[in-house]
Amino acid sequence: MTRPRFHLAFPVRDLAEARAFYGGLLGCAEGRSAPDWVDFDFHGHQIVAHLAPAEPAAATNPVDGENVPVRHFGVILEMDAWTDLAARLKAAGARFIIEPQIRFKGEPGEQATLFFLDPSGNALEFKAFADDAMVFAK
Repeated sequence: MTRPRFHLAFPVRDLAEARAFYGGLLGCAEGRSAPDWVDFDFHGHQIVAHLAPAEPAAATNPVDGENVPVRHFGVILEMDAWTDLAARLKAAGARFIIEPQIRFKGEPGEQATLFFLDPSGNALEFKAFADDAMVFAK
């Protein structure tokens, strides 16, 4: 089944930092760009870093014992890809907001998850499900 791709635009404080982070560390191919923005291929989805010096909101909500940033984005990976990314981030010295872990263990929606910030303070979540049927489980 073909799934629609999402498009997300978000603020960054510095485009060179964004290129190094999204293109270098996360391996997202760069697409079109202009002096104030740059597109990235985020696992088949289009994300656009827009130059904006304002700091992102820092509100959180409690989820399974962790303070999850309300404003965040990410992608659901296959479990092996998630494990590889977690190891790559640890090796690069990434500072996690929420360390790599299994959330909702033994419950519907059990998932591997991790949170970290990009250089501009945008929160990213990468997750994986051992059973894809659990993505929308209640």
